[in-house]
Amino acid sequence: MTQDPGSFDGRLTRGPVAFDAARGREAAEGYGDLAPGLVDLVTGAGGSSPFLKGLLQRERDWAAPMLAASPEAARAGILADVAALEEGDLKPGLRLARRRLALLTALADLGGVWSLEEVTGALTAFADAAVDRTITALVGGLIRRGKIPAPKNGDGLRAGGMVAIAMGKMGAFELNYSSDIDLICLFDADLYARADYLDARAGFVRATRTMAQVLSDLTADGYVFRTDLRLRPDASVTPVCLPMEAAERYYESMGRTWERAAHIKARPAAGDVARGEAYLERIAPFVWRRHLDYAAIQDTQDMRMRIREHKGLSGKAGLPGYDMKLGPGGIREIEFFTQTRQLIAGGRDPELRLRDTVGALAKLAEKGWVEGEAAVTLTADYRAHREVEHRVQMVDDQQTARLPKDDEGFARIACLMGRTVEDLRGEIAQRLARVSDLTDDFFAPAQPRATAPELSETARAIVARWPSYPALRSRRAVDLFSRVRPALLARLSKVTNPDEALAHIDGFLAGLPAGVQLFALFDSNPQLVDLIVDIADVSPELARFLARNSGVFDAVIGGTFFEAWPGQAALAADLARRLAEIDDYERQLDFARIWRREWHFRVGVHLLRGLIDAETAGAQYADLAAAVLSALAGPVIAEFARKHGAPPGRGVAFLGLGSLGAGRLTATSDLDLIAIYDPQEVETSDGRRPLPARTYYARLTQAFVTAITAQLPEGRLYEVDMRLRPSGRQGPVATALSAFRTYQSEEAWTWEHLALTCARAIAGDGALGDEVEAVRTEILTRPHDRAKVLADVADMRRRLANAKPSQGPLDPKFGPGRLQDIALLAQAGALLAGSPARRVREQLRAGAGALGIDPAARETLTAAHRLFWQVQSAARLIGPGANTPETLGDGARRFLSATAGAEDLDDLTARMEHAGHAAAAILDAVLGSAAGPE
Repeated sequence: MTQDPGSFDGRLTRGPVAFDAARGREAAEGYGDLAPGLVDLVTGAGGSSPFLKGLLQRERDWAAPMLAASPEAARAGILADVAALEEGDLKPGLRLARRRLALLTALADLGGVWSLEEVTGALTAFADAAVDRTITALVGGLIRRGKIPAPKNGDGLRAGGMVAIAMGKMGAFELNYSSDIDLICLFDADLYARADYLDARAGFVRATRTMAQVLSDLTADGYVFRTDLRLRPDASVTPVCLPMEAAERYYESMGRTWERAAHIKARPAAGDVARGEAYLERIAPFVWRRHLDYAAIQDTQDMRMRIREHKGLSGKAGLPGYDMKLGPGGIREIEFFTQTRQLIAGGRDPELRLRDTVGALAKLAEKGWVEGEAAVTLTADYRAHREVEHRVQMVDDQQTARLPKDDEGFARIACLMGRTVEDLRGEIAQRLARVSDLTDDFFAPAQPRATAPELSETARAIVARWPSYPALRSRRAVDLFSRVRPALLARLSKVTNPDEALAHIDGFLAGLPAGVQLFALFDSNPQLVDLIVDIADVSPELARFLARNSGVFDAVIGGTFFEAWPGQAALAADLARRLAEIDDYERQLDFARIWRREWHFRVGVHLLRGLIDAETAGAQYADLAAAVLSALAGPVIAEFARKHGAPPGRGVAFLGLGSLGAGRLTATSDLDLIAIYDPQEVETSDGRRPLPARTYYARLTQAFVTAITAQLPEGRLYEVDMRLRPSGRQGPVATALSAFRTYQSEEAWTWEHLALTCARAIAGDGALGDEVEAVRTEILTRPHDRAKVLADVADMRRRLANAKPSQGPLDPKFGPGRLQDIALLAQAGALLAGSPARRVREQLRAGAGALGIDPAARETLTAAHRLFWQVQSAARLIGPGANTPETLGDGARRFLSATAGAEDLDDLTARMEHAGHAAAAILDAVLGSAAGPE
């Protein structure tokens, strides 16, 4: 007999040993023409497994040629036979196919021809084919006989819109030899007229019940799969086949954690798979929570304990009769370990939403949610556990994962694995202990709990009111917080003024709308307790923000929070990619807010913790704002174009001015924007609701500003100021490029040219932005009347001082020689020097000669600006009142002083006073002679 190069023989890597040599020889009768290795395989399999011996003898005429060919070809042939079955032939045909598939898979498994994943994949592919052919045949027959009404639109419809969602091991392509198959059967009621709904539902219920009987009934030919339909929503009171809408309503309102975990592996396997996939997409928010879900750990731990108690598996008994699936350290422990981590983080990271255990463990390790060594160990142990489970089931085709209770049974398993009994027992015991240690540490970490310190009378009064807060209204929240509270109070006791910091924490807790998820997050990540105390100690305003937006804590433990800053381009690309994956405009706007909030929080934490300085924080805040505007412009323009057509001409460019244009923002900066468009003589847009070009760009700009500033469920992105546009508040919100060039050349005031020194294209059409930059450069490099510029700047300085006087000795922005003063002079220098520089220090360097200041004076101004910027950056993070010493707490005082390099607040105040006087003297010298009358 000619051997196929892809056949069993050349791919054998191991083989079983016959437990009963005589029975092995009986099983091998009729296989003598095969290669010796294959004869040994058949002998070992039949001599150790009565079930396989029976199959080898019953299917000899099919199996012998199969072994001489490719196992993949044999598998394909079985699946083709299943697909060709008619309705009346389902029961015998499927049972014949099941016998052959079981024999093929077992021999490929025992011989090492197929890996574990190929074995479970073959078993699952057969289950898919069997369920699909049964559903389509039965539903098709019912439709033909009028038992199910014809759907409203049957074009391309499979199974009348019915789908079987595979759950558990079937959903993950992890079926074992004797698995039940867990199915949720659904149909799309929208395909049927209202008058036909009840008949359609009755028909699908009938088809589902018949399908379960076809697969599960034990006949003379055996069975196909024991079919379990109890994972459907509210199984005790609902029919076996549900409308999709009813299932969706159930999960939205009543779904439980175990049902979320079950849906990790859910997969449309049979019937109308396309509709099943759409259904799973719709219920994804139920399965995958948007925030990190550490509360799932306790839910899963409770589930583990209930299973152990129900099955009597709480103790670690000896190996005889041990349950390899449900016992401590068994298969289910690894699955729970993996799925719980997926539930925690999969809402934030879709790449973690894998169905199979091995693949999910690898991805969790790659993303830092599981230690690499632990993932490798658990993967190896999982595969070994599953192999033992398979050998147990091979013996007599029994639905069990329990190890044999006697020595003979262990000997059979050892023979099937080609091992000695002693080695096998030792390895199983080691693996169970190892898995148990790893998983128990995750679900019930043995970490020492902090001891709550003695509290002052003030502190006791604060703590006494905590049980009345909304976040502590449930027993679950109280239990979790009782684990967190000692560590929180212990950490607070170490700050300079514990009662003051506790009052700030009190504000944080009082503002929390709910507590379970956040307290679970703190319990599993103690470093977050340190962080919230640090924040409350410095900035009660930021603590109150966190109470309303606690989801930002997710970013801290998301794996990249403390990595290097990615830069504006990478940020914009990331947000744009994520927005492109969302098909709803409102959801895009909300997601942009969530995304920006997390990155914004990261910059603040890094500054608070001293990981970056104020200069770096300013640049990062500006990078973030520019990235948000750049990425959001595309969806805004696309949404506007959907109604009014594509932008006429070349499109629009959005320019940042002020601090945004200069690339330096604080935690609370608003954004100065203008819009420049170029219609290129196109008069009207071409959409279904066309607009004149001028109106189009005015409304588009308003839509863009609204997208940024609107108070949506997830808040707003930024406040926007457009008063720096040509003609100020009286001018149009968007300006044509030609009009912009003319206005800047012929009509602009000095203050508008000063604003132009900081202008930078941020979003919109890149080529148009480049042309606007060319206009800016052209305007700046033209000769300017020095006397007039300085006189105008002196006048502006006086007006601004009158309009916005200093708020106190710690005010870094307003007052003589402070940030606003220095920026005015720097912009004047850039304008007179014709320099394109945007940042104050570069402008001072470029314009020193034109201003008539020497290097020493320039350095004085630069140093003053640096000091005031450091104070400004820290003060905006602290929140309102940071400019007034008497309103600051101890933590805020230390942070403000340290950010500016001062020893304490008195030292900082003295430095600021000295720097302001020195800078003001220089401004007075440059601008004094140019100033007009008061």
